[in-house]
This record gives sequence, C-alpha cells and structure tokens, in this order.
Amino acid sequence: MITGDMSITEIVEKYPKTADILLSYGMHCFGCMAARFENLEQGALAHGIDVPRLLKDLNEAIKN
Repeated sequence: MITGDMSITEIVEKYPKTADILLSYGMHCFGCMAARFENLEQGALAHGIDVPRLLKDLNEAIKN
C-alpha cells in the first residue's frame, strides 16, 4: 500500500507503473533530487494536488 509518507522515488522504484499516474497529475518530479527526500504528500501539496485522490489512484493501480 502506498502512503503519503513514502518518498516519491521509493514509490516509483517499487511500483514502476505509478510513474504514469504521477505524470498525469503533473508530478514530473520523480526524477529530480527533491524526490529522494520529499515524501509524496509534500510533493503533491507543493503542486496543489488532492492528496487523498492521488493516493486512491496510485493504490488502485498497484492492485491490478
């Protein structure tokens, strides 16, 4: 399960298919340095993204 306190890099490394979802939300940062120390919630909030909705979509993607 993906949570808001996981790092963006950790999520993409563990679940590669989440990269497309992050991109669709405008989060192109999983390749930048901030992605290594910034957690998903921090990154999403910095981009004005609805965190619960993002988490729902990411977790749905890894179920399949």
